[in-house]
Amino acid sequence: MLIKVFENKSSLGAAAAEQAASAIRRAIREKGEARVIAATAASQLEFLNALTAAPNIDWNRVELFHLDEYIGLPISHPGSFRKMLMEQLIGKTGVTRYHLLDGDAPDPEAVVREVGKQLASAPIAIAFLGIGENGHIAFNDPPADFTTEEPYIIANLDEACRRQQVGEAWFSDISQVPTRAISMSAQQILKAKEILAVVPDRRKAEAVKACFEGAISPMAPASILRRHPNATVYLDKNSASLLGPELQSLFARDSQAKVCA
Repeated sequence: MLIKVFENKSSLGAAAAEQAASAIRRAIREKGEARVIAATAASQLEFLNALTAAPNIDWNRVELFHLDEYIGLPISHPGSFRKMLMEQLIGKTGVTRYHLLDGDAPDPEAVVREVGKQLASAPIAIAFLGIGENGHIAFNDPPADFTTEEPYIIANLDEACRRQQVGEAWFSDISQVPTRAISMSAQQILKAKEILAVVPDRRKAEAVKACFEGAISPMAPASILRRHPNATVYLDKNSASLLGPELQSLFARDSQAKVCA
């Protein structure tokens, strides 16, 4: 796993988008298509803005999968990840092959089975992720299930996760935040050929430190990214601010450091 640190969210987003665009173009060139997993959240805005503006991507050859979605939340709600995906990525690129997780469907288990079957039908070129304030990837809150091979799971959301959504102003108070979600599993995320995690802001610093300096543990879900041979984590100076002196010195020299399991 590689960590890269940038001065601010704009430079972070631009660099991450350049890597992502290259991965998509390469998959299209080599396979005829690029199967992509996308995250949507406040932390992804600069990255997705830069990616959707990247030149020479044939978005008609991109097949897009949704990372996670709340159960019981309509797509019209400002906090809906389907809504964000439509506005931040699909609407801007004209992607026609996409698989949204309908968390408002009468039977969420049926959504899990159907979209999971489609997801597992062929390899994924690249997965775009964020990391939560509690260290989660997708909605794999601690203690995350590191063992299930199911593509998607029904996840119970912990209080820290739900409070983050209030802090980001998607909900006015915690009582409005759903308690369950459809989430891609940790093992399914690791099956992507390449992983790119975009993690700006000071509020993510404690999670970054726990996941990348502590033990690989279900209590620090994003720590499992250290087991992936081709994962890159993009930080800004704020989200990297609590990392120890050894990593900080590497960042000061060349803005990136290799972190192994």
